[in-house]
Amino acid sequence: MSRLRRPGVQAAVVALLGGLIVFVLAHVVFPYHTSNHDEAVYLQQAGMLLKGRLFLRPPVEDVFRPWFFVESERGLYSKYTPVPAAMFAVGKLLGGYRVALGLTAAGTIAGLYHTTREAFDARTGVVASVLLLASPLFLVNAAVFLSYVPATFWNLAFAASYLRADRTGSRPIAALAGACAGIAFFTRPYTAVLFATPFICHALLTCRTLRRSDLERVGLTAAFGVAGVLLALGYNALTTGDPLVFPYQAFAPNDGLGFGERSILEYSREFTPALSARANGELLRKLATQWVVAGPLGTVAAAVGVAITRRRGFDGRQAALAGVFLTVPLGNLYFWGTVNMLGALSDPTDGLVSFLGPFYHVDLLVPAAAFGAVGTLWAADRLRVVVEARVHQNRVRPVLVAVALVCATVGGGVAVTTAAEPVRDNYLVTQQYEQAYAPFEERDLSDAVVFLPTPYGEWLNHPFQYLRNDPGFDGETVYAMGERQFAVVDSYPDRRYYRYDYRGEWEPYRGQAVDPRIQRLRLVEGTAVTTRVEATAPAPARLTSVRLANGDSEMAAAVDGTEPLSLRLVTDAETTRLDGATPNGTLAVPTPDTGTITLVAFVDYGAGSGYNYRVELPVNRSDESVRTLTPRVAVCWTDRECEAPSAHVPGSYQYDIDLNVTVSAAAERNRE
Repeated sequence: MSRLRRPGVQAAVVALLGGLIVFVLAHVVFPYHTSNHDEAVYLQQAGMLLKGRLFLRPPVEDVFRPWFFVESERGLYSKYTPVPAAMFAVGKLLGGYRVALGLTAAGTIAGLYHTTREAFDARTGVVASVLLLASPLFLVNAAVFLSYVPATFWNLAFAASYLRADRTGSRPIAALAGACAGIAFFTRPYTAVLFATPFICHALLTCRTLRRSDLERVGLTAAFGVAGVLLALGYNALTTGDPLVFPYQAFAPNDGLGFGERSILEYSREFTPALSARANGELLRKLATQWVVAGPLGTVAAAVGVAITRRRGFDGRQAALAGVFLTVPLGNLYFWGTVNMLGALSDPTDGLVSFLGPFYHVDLLVPAAAFGAVGTLWAADRLRVVVEARVHQNRVRPVLVAVALVCATVGGGVAVTTAAEPVRDNYLVTQQYEQAYAPFEERDLSDAVVFLPTPYGEWLNHPFQYLRNDPGFDGETVYAMGERQFAVVDSYPDRRYYRYDYRGEWEPYRGQAVDPRIQRLRLVEGTAVTTRVEATAPAPARLTSVRLANGDSEMAAAVDGTEPLSLRLVTDAETTRLDGATPNGTLAVPTPDTGTITLVAFVDYGAGSGYNYRVELPVNRSDESVRTLTPRVAVCWTDRECEAPSAHVPGSYQYDIDLNVTVSAAAERNRE
């Protein structure tokens, strides 16, 4: 028990406990990751590093591009720097990617303890580590595969080493501080600059004395820091071809610092100082009231800590730590990402901030926890003095214990409540993911290719970041977009083929689940392929029209009847014709070289209401034969739903609706 009284041992216990809590949160709350799809980018990159690769070279163009990867002559590369991915890769080597999250969290807590101990004392460092662990912003972001807490880990490693070297004059530790600063720059360049600026100012002030020992120590820190910067620039040259162009700039040149028109992909907005001030004010309000430890109580404690330190007199080291309070929020005024994370400014529940907090301001937790510890200990000392002055000496100890228990219960209760809310919100998202990914858990998909829908554009892992390819695109399951399906089939001729689909809108962050399915696909090849379509038209509805299209041309015909629909879609190397649609003949369109034949039948209930049967048949023709894959079938209440990638037939409807499709071929060669 005597060892537990040592601050270093106490801090180690807090750090280990924090790592364990984060590891558990990552498994329980985020098994399918968050609604921020950047996690898949880092994990894809981590997988590449484990295979010794910086570039992806897919076997088929256009269908394997992961979210936020940049195209180049040498292959696809991530728009993010490789440091966070390398940290996650270490976790994989130790037993699983989430091991890295626990280790990073523990290291960050330990880094804060040492930083605060150097700026104040060991007791304050222990309390600061507890406050960091209890901060919702830290807990949530430490448990996900994003770069914000890893960047804070390196920033704190730099701060702790720098302050220790400043106190002891140790040259090796000064060199370590510079190396950590360089790695922090490589991790998140702008974030590292904002964090390091107050310490750089302190170093410059220290060097005013022109003492040789100070100059050599600061020089070592600067040299190793510059080495990290050069490493980052070298990586830029390797990937983008220009040391001054970062990968994120190559991905979206107008997605960077500064005011004016900012844009990424097809999204743009005018970023003005007024908009920035409004957005960052809202983020800081959320941080102060919801995302620091115990919300407003933690903010008040930090404010008291700053006031007490000012009254006692800031030394230069404490001023450097407090300077982070200024550089981080001021620097983020110049970055338009702070607006995007809020979504609609008028809606407090919109945007990533409602689930992950103001993650661009994670580094503010460092001075908030450190000065919060100062304020907390000052309040505890003042309370002890009051009790000792007003209570008989024999009763001081039990009264102090009782008061401490009451304060701990109140403060701990507020802290738990504050942390529980974002954890609960994220777990609700996870429940929607569980339903969406259920077909993958229930089916053996080894040695398979799965075609995925693209509700957010032509990307993999956006939104399906749980479904990732191995770097060599040769894992047990290969995931591809729905375009160029036959090129994918030709690249994987000996695998089984599936199509993942779902009904509904993909909005798990709004608590809306989808109805998913995985459909086994059959490859049919022959001189002609016949697709039989049978569907019902329940009374009082009637079939009123059918439409046949190949992407370039379209033919339609009116029909009149309530009898079950029975059609034959015959596809050969020249044309695709629809038999049985009208009594006057057939509908026909040219068969595309590679594309989709679409058949739509409208069932009318009168007054313009009704639904569509839709059959989408992938086709690929040669001079004498044609290949098809099992068609995608849908029942949609509107044309907009039918054209969306989220419509399918789940098997039961309110009305007597049924659609059955079979495919066969003349002189066929089938492949399952």
